[in-house]
Amino acid sequence: MTPFLQEMPLTRAESKWISRLRQKKYRDETGCFMAEGRKCIEELAAGFDGRLLVVRDQAPDLEGFASLRQVTARQMAELSLLTTPTDYLAVFLSAPVRRAENTDSLILALDGVQDPGNMGTILRTCDWMGVSQVLCSRQTADCFAPKVVQATMGALAHLTVTYTDLPETLCQLRSEQGYAVLGTTLEGHDIYQSAALADAEKVVLVMGNEGNGLTPAVRQCLDEQLFLPAYGVSHVESLNVAVATAWVLAEYRRIHSSAITL
Repeated sequence: MTPFLQEMPLTRAESKWISRLRQKKYRDETGCFMAEGRKCIEELAAGFDGRLLVVRDQAPDLEGFASLRQVTARQMAELSLLTTPTDYLAVFLSAPVRRAENTDSLILALDGVQDPGNMGTILRTCDWMGVSQVLCSRQTADCFAPKVVQATMGALAHLTVTYTDLPETLCQLRSEQGYAVLGTTLEGHDIYQSAALADAEKVVLVMGNEGNGLTPAVRQCLDEQLFLPAYGVSHVESLNVAVATAWVLAEYRRIHSSAITL
């Protein structure tokens, strides 16, 4: 951990800089993103370099940031995007600290997931389920958007999230690396009757947009479409994509954990 630089008041220019990080264009230009809350910031510090830590009316107890600023409650409220601002706000470089190459047999791909809350919940679920690599179409929500970052609760630091030409990447993973590409659709095979999850040694699971599902281009890359069945009589057409993702990942882990002999 690097020591703090000398504590100084937050300048107007710095305040403006932090506020602009709410916009994707400015995040892309500066290569930075913001986060709030001590626990979230502490987790993110494990995977990203901290540029600035802002604390409210108290001595800091987090290290590893290039600069420290102390602000009043009013100033923090002006900077914060939370209904109830916390005592901590930080700015990180979005280029991750070097991580180990992915060796997992399971990759998650997101095809146009747009709601920040869904995106953040999915990334947090990936960390819980041991998924380290997430592929995203370029129409998928920005993982460094403030609402996404907050919803991940720091899990973003432990994932490699890549934005790419998704159909092209899926086809390459299938043809060059031997991954089975499976996606969830309303027209797919019942996940409990299909052997696709059990048979493939390496799998890419693809989840689609909240309203439109998988794009035609991505559907063409699939080895099989899977369907999550309702129990009893359901009065809704489909599940929330974050819930569906957790369901599919849990089923994959259940199947493959039961195949391991301890």
